[in-house]
Amino acid sequence: MNRLIITEKNSTAKRIAEILSGKDYKIKKIENINVYSFYSKDGDNVDVIGLKGHILTLEFPKDKNDWLNTMPEELLWSDIEKKPISEKYIKALQKLGKNADEVIIATDYDREGELIGVEALDVILDVNKEIKIKRAKYSAITEEEIKKSFSDLLDIDYNLASSANARSIIDLIWGASLTRFLSLSAKRLGNNYLSVGRVQTPTLALIKKKDDEIENFVPEPYWEIYAECSKGGRNFLAKHKKNRFKNEKEAKKIKNAIEKVKEGIVTKIERRMIKTEPPLLFNTTSFLKAASSIGFTVSRAMNIAESLYNRGLISYPRTDNTSYAGMEINKVLVMLSKSDEFFSYATDLLDKKIDINKLKRGKETKDHPSIHPVGYETREKLNDQDWKIYELITRRFLASLSDPSIIENTKVEIDINGEIFHAKGSRFVDKGWRSVYYYKNIEEVLLPVLVEKDRVIIDNIMLEKKKTTPPRRYSQGKLIDKMETLGLGTKSTRHEIISKLYTRGYVHDNPLKSTKIAQTVIDTLEKYAQDITNPDMTSKLEEDMYSITEGKTTEEDVINESKNLLSEIFETLRENENEISKELYDRIKDEKIIGRCEKCGGDLIIIRSRKGTRFVGCSRYPDCDFSLPLPKKGRLVVTDELCKEHGIKLLKVLYDNKKTWNLGCPYCNYIEWMNKRRENNKSEISKKE
Repeated sequence: MNRLIITEKNSTAKRIAEILSGKDYKIKKIENINVYSFYSKDGDNVDVIGLKGHILTLEFPKDKNDWLNTMPEELLWSDIEKKPISEKYIKALQKLGKNADEVIIATDYDREGELIGVEALDVILDVNKEIKIKRAKYSAITEEEIKKSFSDLLDIDYNLASSANARSIIDLIWGASLTRFLSLSAKRLGNNYLSVGRVQTPTLALIKKKDDEIENFVPEPYWEIYAECSKGGRNFLAKHKKNRFKNEKEAKKIKNAIEKVKEGIVTKIERRMIKTEPPLLFNTTSFLKAASSIGFTVSRAMNIAESLYNRGLISYPRTDNTSYAGMEINKVLVMLSKSDEFFSYATDLLDKKIDINKLKRGKETKDHPSIHPVGYETREKLNDQDWKIYELITRRFLASLSDPSIIENTKVEIDINGEIFHAKGSRFVDKGWRSVYYYKNIEEVLLPVLVEKDRVIIDNIMLEKKKTTPPRRYSQGKLIDKMETLGLGTKSTRHEIISKLYTRGYVHDNPLKSTKIAQTVIDTLEKYAQDITNPDMTSKLEEDMYSITEGKTTEEDVINESKNLLSEIFETLRENENEISKELYDRIKDEKIIGRCEKCGGDLIIIRSRKGTRFVGCSRYPDCDFSLPLPKKGRLVVTDELCKEHGIKLLKVLYDNKKTWNLGCPYCNYIEWMNKRRENNKSEISKKE
């Protein structure tokens, strides 16, 4: 029998071939693609090929690509074609599939993976309709897991693939038609188009709303009174029981009444034990949130996790599971007990002989187990970032099995001449899980040993003026969390959506700030077509797509429902087309102004020449020829901050690799560049002399 195994990536194909062949395989080239060949124990010839993700892409017919001659809403009812992304993979699959008796789809087991597998099947079925079809489902690329999955093959889940296909079609129609409408309305064509997306836009609206809250926030003053106390040589701080005073006179009156008092009396002591249960195992969202909190972008964290998964070090990183289902805890602990890094934690847990039946916390799903380590590699053999992610996942696994953390909180009430102050302390009775998962450690605040009626020395009374602070912006991790709560996107796509917002020039920095162009897009859509920015509409479509997976509805029905909804939105857009066009054009035009020309007083604007170069120029050109150079590559972001010397708005440059360059003031940058150039010229002249 000739058997063909199809994986999602070359690295996975190689790893599976190594495991199933016992590393006794040969590499052959078909269409310049590596194919790993070996004979099974039964004498079957086996070929393993890895794809590069999707081999087909969705496209509108060529006659619909003319933006100026095709109405955006025509795309709703247009045919959609599947085109090869790379012809060589199509040809390779046809050559291998033509002579194969059985094909095993071994792509990642999720919506996208199932669709990638079905796309490959469709190519093979064109040349071999009699081929037998099977599915290998695995959650880790380890020897035990791979052998087990190939000995217990499943059927293809066509509903799962249909769900992914429906999402791809819906996202294409929404994104292409709305992007085209808005870009044409704003007269922004070419690389400057205004991007709109079914999930992207409501996510951007969340960020912009937070920016509005911060911008409109009016800080209010308040005052706090503190007493610096000591007992037995140990200093501690107490705070007036009222916490915040909105009236300065009231606060000053209290301070004046007690500032010369030298002693206070302990009138009450309350002690309370706080037990904090161990954290749940990681699912995709909680993992990305945790990775973000230690300095990773969510996109980078997911890329590293996928790399660790492909190397057989962690389980599949795209999962909703937070339970221990599908996990052999003791085997993982035994594996970790052989490591230098985690030996003591793993052996302690093994000694406790944990009963898995008593570990029923968390959410259990049928897709994949929670993210956990399945292999071990020493710190020295991983690069720094890979190790940090592996360590984060491993420590979370160990922490989830550890004892609760117990903290003793102490609240002391002190009477200072009739005014009551509170001092708060905390100490660990048992660190429990916090010993291994130190990312969420709490600092102890130790108080001196006190009993009721003790007298404490009052060293100083302080009155501090403070202001209320605005809400915090979304970090990437917090935004992922919010997206999950609102049903925006899926565990597999949320980090990609955030990455797109950076690439489109709609956000910068982390925590995320919306750019001027993003604010214009969201303000306009919320005014004239609020459904596009509303997460409810998007989450409803996500539920519909989940229904396809469960077989409760069909791909065709969900796509048609989406088209009808979008058709209603376009009716509203067309009714307000002139207003939308004027508002977008005027605001974008105003936002190009970054300062005043020092030569003639005209507006300094960002200009792109016919050759594609860009620069800062004067709006009164050709009467005024003042200009400043700008970087050739990257997307420019105009900030609200002004150069103190030149009054020009500071700029940032975003690159496709997600790096950000704080360009600052283009005038200051130009002066610095000229000075360096002069210095270099002087140096060259000196060398020649």
